[in-house]
Amino acid sequence: MKYDLGLLHSNSVSDIKIDGNFDIPKNYYEGSMIFDLKGVKAKGIITRIDDNADRIKLECSGSMLIEDSISLEKIWYPFKFFIDDSLSEVYTNYENNENILDIFELLWENIVLEVPLNYSEVKDFGKYKGNGWSLKDEDEAKNNDNPFSDILKDFGKE
Repeated sequence: MKYDLGLLHSNSVSDIKIDGNFDIPKNYYEGSMIFDLKGVKAKGIITRIDDNADRIKLECSGSMLIEDSISLEKIWYPFKFFIDDSLSEVYTNYENNENILDIFELLWENIVLEVPLNYSEVKDFGKYKGNGWSLKDEDEAKNNDNPFSDILKDFGKE
């Protein structure tokens, strides 16, 4: 979705409201850690600060389908982010020498930043085990006998 900042710069309007749902094409996230996106909604406002600067205040939310870090199953991960920043040429896509803000590109850049590096909804670690190994949560790991506990005591770690 594109917004004409020329209206704001010519004082035709005092602000530009952003309120909409966005569909992100699959070719954007193919080959990434995102398998699907749904419910991407953005709401905000663009205002004029002075003759050389505009400000954007924006809230975006949605859900991304990612892989669970433990079970490797696909799960929906809700995301939400806020932008409160001065617009610059970094955010502005000029088309035909006009000030056009492509909100889609701005949203996509920030959605990518929201992908968690490590996220899991697994609660029962007991079913993740094999021959000589098992997955434990932090509490179990702290309560188990550590074969290095004598050495760690010398270093004041235990």
